[in-house]
Amino acid sequence: MGKFEVLDHPLIQHKLTLIRDKNMGTKDFRETVNEISTLMAYEVSRDMPLEDVEIETPIIKTTRKQLTGKKVAVVPILRAGLGMVDGILDLIPAAKVGHIGMYRDETTLKPHEYFVKLPSDIDQRQLFVVDPMLATGGSAIMAIDALKKRGASSIKFVCLVAAPEGVKALQEAHPDIDIYTASLDDSLNEDGYIVPGLGDAGDRLFGTK
Repeated sequence: MGKFEVLDHPLIQHKLTLIRDKNMGTKDFRETVNEISTLMAYEVSRDMPLEDVEIETPIIKTTRKQLTGKKVAVVPILRAGLGMVDGILDLIPAAKVGHIGMYRDETTLKPHEYFVKLPSDIDQRQLFVVDPMLATGGSAIMAIDALKKRGASSIKFVCLVAAPEGVKALQEAHPDIDIYTASLDDSLNEDGYIVPGLGDAGDRLFGTK
């Protein structure tokens, strides 16, 4: 079973509380989501592989650690996932970015795939699939299906808030995937929204209704 981790760093928790407030405007919401994403990327990248390299300091030659160069790609689930990309790129600027477009049928609540554009070498990359919300789990499951179908094998799912129902569904569908969230919330309501949640992340990021 993949890892499930709630990132409880005080800065992450503080900033998450700020964006839950319904009175926060679009500009501040967008900036704070970016900040949380950077902080989460720091934790999610903790197990990136290192190798020994010989360097010369001003004092002496020495063998130290550096990243092995394992390539990373950030894959936002459109559209709300876009709000987390820049924050991760601030920390890992060499990462490539793929996109997976999903929309939710408002009657059935089922996701549908409408756009997939990925780096050609995703089978060799560590993928961070990002979406602020893990609600029913439907979009995350379908996005990861799409990635695996195209050869991806090393995938982490990163979200801001998760419902227990979504975590369970994603773990059952993809038991090999590591899941990282800033909060495991209480439940889903009858409309498929996370409670207490933070509303519709896409609308709050982009100022739409």
